[in-house]
Amino acid sequence: MPRKALTKKDFPAEPSSYATYWLGHSTAIIELDGKRILIDPVFENAGPLPIIARRMSPAPLQREELPAIDVVMITHDHYDHLEAETMKFLADKNIQFIVPLAVGARLQGWGVPKNKITELAWDQSVTHGSLTITACSTVHYSGRSYNDRNKTLWASYVIKGKEKNLYWSGDTGYGDHFKEIGRKHGPFDLAFMEIDAWNNGWPNTHLFPEQVIKACQDINTKLLFPIHFSTFDLALHPWDESIKMVADLASKHDIEIVTPLMGEKVIPGTTPTRKWWMPQ
Repeated sequence: MPRKALTKKDFPAEPSSYATYWLGHSTAIIELDGKRILIDPVFENAGPLPIIARRMSPAPLQREELPAIDVVMITHDHYDHLEAETMKFLADKNIQFIVPLAVGARLQGWGVPKNKITELAWDQSVTHGSLTITACSTVHYSGRSYNDRNKTLWASYVIKGKEKNLYWSGDTGYGDHFKEIGRKHGPFDLAFMEIDAWNNGWPNTHLFPEQVIKACQDINTKLLFPIHFSTFDLALHPWDESIKMVADLASKHDIEIVTPLMGEKVIPGTTPTRKWWMPQ
C-alpha cells in the first residue's frame, strides 16, 4: 500500500491546534488544541499469533518512533485495536489512557499504572486540558479469547475542543445510536468512520458502505474520514471495495471525504487528498 514513512522528526515539538495522521486501519494520531491523541495503536499484526491477520504492508510509523503523546484512547479490546506490545511500550510514559469499562485491567496487566487509566461507561466524559472526551455507544462486541466475550465494554468517542468537534466511530453496526449521538453531541466538524470488513452474515459488527453514509447524515458531520480499511484482510470482499463504494456514495450525497495516504499529515477540510487506491 502507498504510505508516507514517519519518524519522530516529522512531528512538531508542540502539537498543532488541528491536524491528523492516519497510520492504517483504526490507528491514528489527532492533534487538537495543542494536545496529541493516539487512538487504537496497532503497529504489527491483528491477531494473537504472527500468522493471524498479517498486515498488508508495514505501518508508516514504528512504535519506537512515536512522538510525545498526551492521551491514548482505546475503543475496545479486539486485537486489531489493542496491541499488548504497544501498551507495554507506552506504560511508563506520561500519558492519560482512556478506555471503556473493564479494559483498564488489561492495561494494568501490561504494566500501565492504575492512576493513569480512566475507564468510561457510555455517556461518561473526561477532560484533558481544553478537550472533553465522551464515550458513546456502538453496536459491537469485545473479547480476546474463547472465554471472555463481552466481559469488557466497547465505545465510540466524541472529542470536543475549543473550536472543533470530532467523532470517532470505533467498530459498530448501524443503529439508532447514531441519531442519538448526533442529537446529543452534533453537529461534527469531522467524523472518523469505520468502513470495512462487512458481511451479510454479521450485520451488527461493522458498517456496510451505504450505512457509512447514513451514519454521517445521522450525526450531522461536515467531513468523512474513512478508517478501518486497507490494512488487514478481515472479510471476504476485496481490500479496495469498501473505499471505492464509500467514496462514490459520499460524492453522490454531497459528503466531503478526507482520504490521506497512511502517514500523511492533513488538516481536514484544508489539505487536499486524492483517491490513492485508484490506478494512477
